[in-house]
Amino acid sequence: MNVLIIGSGGREHALAWKLKQSPLAGRIYAAPGSEGMRDCARPVPMGALEFDKITDFCAGSDIGLCVIGPEEPLAKGLADHLASKGVKVFGPRRQAAMLEASKQLAKEFMRRNYIPTADFQSFYDPQPAKEAVRANKKWPLVVKADGLAAGKGVRVCPDESTALAAVEDFMEKRIFGSSGARVVLEEFLEGREASVMALCDGKDFVMLPVARDHKRLRDGDEGPNTGGMGAVAPVDLDAETLEKVRVDILGRFVEGLKKEKIPYCGVVFAGLMLTKDGPKALEFNVRFGDPETQTVLPLIKSDLLAHMLACAEGRLAGEKPEIYDGSCATVVLAAAGYPESPVTGAEIRGLDRVPPGAEVFHAGTVFDGGKFKVNGGRVLGVSARGATPSEARDRAYKAVVAISFEGMRHRRDIGI
Repeated sequence: MNVLIIGSGGREHALAWKLKQSPLAGRIYAAPGSEGMRDCARPVPMGALEFDKITDFCAGSDIGLCVIGPEEPLAKGLADHLASKGVKVFGPRRQAAMLEASKQLAKEFMRRNYIPTADFQSFYDPQPAKEAVRANKKWPLVVKADGLAAGKGVRVCPDESTALAAVEDFMEKRIFGSSGARVVLEEFLEGREASVMALCDGKDFVMLPVARDHKRLRDGDEGPNTGGMGAVAPVDLDAETLEKVRVDILGRFVEGLKKEKIPYCGVVFAGLMLTKDGPKALEFNVRFGDPETQTVLPLIKSDLLAHMLACAEGRLAGEKPEIYDGSCATVVLAAAGYPESPVTGAEIRGLDRVPPGAEVFHAGTVFDGGKFKVNGGRVLGVSARGATPSEARDRAYKAVVAISFEGMRHRRDIGI
């Protein structure tokens, strides 16, 4: 079976790496892909939003499954377009993708379906939002841009001045464009975060190992939010908490899809806060997480392509992914100036010196003049498995030491 992966980042590289291992896999393509993933998938020079070109390529290359990585083409209806042309797709249609593309719609969906989450208010105008900030008595306060913002549209504000600044940035300065036309003000939840991804065919779901993403730029969870500086899996949750995640969050999510007649095929990715009152949903994403994918996929022993195909064909019931024992850690290497103004162009050295047992997934690189160079904010993700969390971390960081480029930055406390 030939497979087309939509996207070009570290998540898509990890998907190509894993799907290539399947005995079902024929040719693996990625659009647009990158030279960094060429060993796993052949790059195809077309963008993720060029719907007609993608459809024509699927027809001409005998694509048996199209796997959509990023959120933007999902929110703009790529899965709908492909399905209407008879292409089998792993990725939800636009109606379901709005549960990620609009934080307000997602919060309202959670409220209607009794999914544990933080209290919230939504605003279409900056002045009422500012008045609500001034009236707030409980700090910190979370301010969220409603739309897609590449993981950077959430600010945890310790006081009134920072919350007002967030409202101004999102709604008045429009630093995220139309994604800031609405904002959500949300109760701050205390606890530790976790990420849980599950395959879902709209009727059933299958949980994958729970991960923990490290969002802040610097060690000790300091600095601005990023798209993610690293992750570890599995997170050791007690049986009661894991069952609450399964039943109260994922289970109610899927039941809500059924009740509201929202078709679904793909990944449900729930960002959680593990509070003293139990797990609560921070958000839902409708695609594989990044960098969680680079951490979770190495732990899957069974055939991921077979599981995805079962999902796309509506027969997920009975599927049970096999998981390796042990842990996996991923360390993200970022460019100087990330996340505000990444500096590109630096030559990347040492990729040929990465020790065996570690995988390097290209996220923001370009092959130029016979060399890989920095071409984005998050440049590489270095993943390694180990029998224990500390062994996985040690192996990942030993691989990181082999790699260098000017201005390279990474956290040193992933998994701690």
